[in-house]
Amino acid sequence: QVQLVESGGGLVQAGGSLRLSCAASGRTFSSYVMGWFRQAPGKEREFVGFITWSGDNTYYADSVKGRFTISRDNAKNTVYLQMNSPKPEDTAVYYCAARRSTVVGGATIPWKYDYWGQGTQVTVSS
Repeated sequence: QVQLVESGGGLVQAGGSLRLSCAASGRTFSSYVMGWFRQAPGKEREFVGFITWSGDNTYYADSVKGRFTISRDNAKNTVYLQMNSPKPEDTAVYYCAARRSTVVGGATIPWKYDYWGQGTQVTVSS
C-alpha cells in the first residue's frame, strides 16, 4: 500500500508564492509517475502537472505553465509543487497522486492514477 501526504497549503496573496509538498511512503517509487491535481468547489478534478519519478520529464496544464513547477527529491520520497504568481482562480484543494507506471501517456487523467493524498487547501486572495 502507498500513502501520500500533502502539506504546505494555506492562504497566499495573488502574485506571491507557495510550495506544496507530497511525501510518499509504503513502496519504492522509482517507476512511478507523480501528478498534481486540483479541485475547486463545484468543479471537476483538474490536472495541474506531472513528473516522472526517475527522470526529469515534466508536463503542465496550460493554465499553470510558466507559473508552477514540479520537482522531486528521491532521497526524501517527496514531490513538490512550487506555485509562483498564483491567481485567485488557482484557489482549490490540491491533490498529489501516484501512478504505478513509467508510461506518461494518459498521465493527465485522474482515473489513471492508483494512489491519492488527502488534499491540501490553497486559497489565493486578490
